[in-house]
Amino acid sequence: MIYPIVKYGQKVLEDGTKPVTEFNSEFEKLVADMFETMYAANGVGLAAPQIGLTHRLSVIDISSGQDPQAKLVLANPQIVSVEGKQVEDEGCLSLPDFRAKTARPLRATVRAQNLKGEEFTMTGEGLLARAFCHEIDHLDGKLFIHHLTRLKRESIKRKIRKLAKAGEW
Repeated sequence: MIYPIVKYGQKVLEDGTKPVTEFNSEFEKLVADMFETMYAANGVGLAAPQIGLTHRLSVIDISSGQDPQAKLVLANPQIVSVEGKQVEDEGCLSLPDFRAKTARPLRATVRAQNLKGEEFTMTGEGLLARAFCHEIDHLDGKLFIHHLTRLKRESIKRKIRKLAKAGEW
């Protein structure tokens, strides 16, 4: 099932999330639906709040579906360490058509639980580190625009207000 993606301005995107406590067939179905939704939207990551849910859950596939081994399920993730810095264009499925140069760590190590609830630790570099940070930010009620300068953030918000007023958001 493909979920509609929640756009910026909806409260669920800025609320916190609740830990995942049950790793069962219902959870597996939700994860499969999240991957399906992410691929349909041409994304490389998707967090539960982006489909209106308050679970501390995200899925990531920086191969965009090309490599089945690249599919990652992050239940209850925490960033445990970061190193370096990268500044690249970043976008978000909840802010379609908006991109901006965003500073993120070059390397990020996360601790999370997988589809079966087993804990693991993983380090990502480059795009994977960016995806880890971006998706975990969603679980903490932050979006990439919170990392931009106030001027750039306000410019994007103004454009969104205009789109909303015109019924296009």
